[in-house]
Amino acid sequence: MSEIARDLKMAKSTVHGMTSALKDLGVIKRDPSTKKYTLGVTLFELGRRAYSQADFKNVARPVMEWLMEKTQASVFLGVLNWDHVTVVDIVESKNDLKITSPIGTTIPVLAGAVGKVFLAEMEEEQAIRLIKSRGLVSYTKNSVTDPAKYLEEIRAARARGYATDDEEYILGVWAVAAPIRGWSHLRSAIWAVGFKASLDEKKMEAFAKYTKEAAEAINRKIQE
Repeated sequence: MSEIARDLKMAKSTVHGMTSALKDLGVIKRDPSTKKYTLGVTLFELGRRAYSQADFKNVARPVMEWLMEKTQASVFLGVLNWDHVTVVDIVESKNDLKITSPIGTTIPVLAGAVGKVFLAEMEEEQAIRLIKSRGLVSYTKNSVTDPAKYLEEIRAARARGYATDDEEYILGVWAVAAPIRGWSHLRSAIWAVGFKASLDEKKMEAFAKYTKEAAEAINRKIQE
């Protein structure tokens, strides 16, 4: 403890509180004979999960590229992170006018098609609690803010295996998302995003079909 406090130039009492918290989490452990601290198994577990996520991106990338070619839309890969979705990879459309976002961008869990997909993967009671605690935000004039209607859309997404967003998060933008279920510890989804003006009903149906097929393809690759 004295060595740590000296090296960090911090008070022993502060270091004691920090090390106690880290010890409780398993991030560090203390040798009872030497009184020295070493790294704990929690860091190993976190590292394993981080590696799995990187591997997950490698598995998904070729399928994302396939989906972009099929839809000519930007394709996103994201994971559920508490109350928001984090973009972990993107394959941008080749069109000059396209929708893009930096890796690491976060989306509220109750926004857009991808949010509906994640709620559809939850037990309905959990989804209802989340809706009640977070509330439904009106991002555009098309946003669904009625909890009963939003639940209907979640049930529909659960039944058909994908969810859509008809200018509900960003005006002029249409999206479709499908869940990736192959990673037990990583709730994830893939979604394609395009401009509503360039899509007719037939193209929207194709969007949905190909996005669902992409999610299923990733699931199969994970299980190989």
